[in-house]
Amino acid sequence: MGALMRLMLGAMGVPRSATILGDATRRIMLPPPQLDLPGTLMQALRHRRSERAFCGEPLARQTLADLLWVADGVNRENGERTAPSALGAHETLIVAAMAEGTYAYDPCAHALNLMVETDIRRQLSGYQIFVADAPLDLVYVADHGRMARVPIHYRDSFASVAVGAISQNVALYCAANGLATVLRAWIDREAIASALRLGTQQHVLMSQTIGRPA
Repeated sequence: MGALMRLMLGAMGVPRSATILGDATRRIMLPPPQLDLPGTLMQALRHRRSERAFCGEPLARQTLADLLWVADGVNRENGERTAPSALGAHETLIVAAMAEGTYAYDPCAHALNLMVETDIRRQLSGYQIFVADAPLDLVYVADHGRMARVPIHYRDSFASVAVGAISQNVALYCAANGLATVLRAWIDREAIASALRLGTQQHVLMSQTIGRPA
């Protein structure tokens, strides 16, 4: 990136994030994250791996709350997050697909807003049938509408870097807490976007399957 482009981006300031998807009147309020869980980063990295065998036991509400906060929750009084985002755009929408429905994570409220009442996990499975066995699938959606101040040819790479950071946060949490997870790119993005009723500027990037190991 040239000096002129850096100057232009710096002058733009921090863009304001768009409204979170989902129906905030039909939300699940999550308990505060447990910030004093045992374990070290080195231990988590030692156990970090991709696993593709899950049992169907639902995750406890506290575990779900901790996991989503670790992914991209607010960790500072100024509203910034556990994962980086270029220009503070926070373009990544985290969608939680579960048996009881599909929800959008609202980091500022630390809550899940209902998107669709249906269980879309089978649509996420594609050729990977193990997905239907897991209680949770996170779908990472890049909202280009939040990246209006980012040059178009940088948006995909910026969004991909953010999803990489978020998904690694999740993987390390899982490794430290005895959960199985795998990051997946072999998904039907058009079918998922249709099921979630996404707009034209919202692009499905990846999904991450999570649950207790079989």
